[in-house]
Amino acid sequence: MTQAPRKKNKGLIFLFIAVFALPVILAKFALDFQWFNQAATNKGQLLEPSLDMSNWQSEAHPPRWKFLYVLPDECDEACQNAIYSLNQLWLALGKEQDRVESVVVAKSTSDPVAMSKVIDYKTIRIITADEQSVNQVFKDVKTNGIFIVDTLNNIILRYPTQNDQQEAVLHSRDILSDMRKVLKLSRIG
Repeated sequence: MTQAPRKKNKGLIFLFIAVFALPVILAKFALDFQWFNQAATNKGQLLEPSLDMSNWQSEAHPPRWKFLYVLPDECDEACQNAIYSLNQLWLALGKEQDRVESVVVAKSTSDPVAMSKVIDYKTIRIITADEQSVNQVFKDVKTNGIFIVDTLNNIILRYPTQNDQQEAVLHSRDILSDMRKVLKLSRIG
């Protein structure tokens, strides 16, 4: 008569262990075999390791988050859309504008017509740099994109430029979304 309750107790113990162990085992397999998207919410390309642009920072400017664009030698449609997007992104930030600035890096070989357009936008700051300095900062990363830079002058996210203006506007929403996320999580800048 005592055998039946013992078998019942052993069965309950195994069931109890299985209820707690099975989710852990399944989670381990899910991570090892990448059965799901690992919660990447940024829409830009994460640069690992980040690129350091601190040699371009002057002490006159307080630490801020930045939208960054490197002005190419010839400014095509994608370049013009990027310049327009920099201005619109900064304006779209609303009350967070004081924490972010739009920056264009101009080289000596940059397109002078595009440079005059950048100067017309009062919301965009221009940094002049030589070709060697730009190559040193960007190393193996293409400069034809819009970048997000943190307050420590690390370039952390890259977004490709768009040839079509409508696509550029839609793509700017992704950039704005990522910037709002980092501003929400950051107390600096």
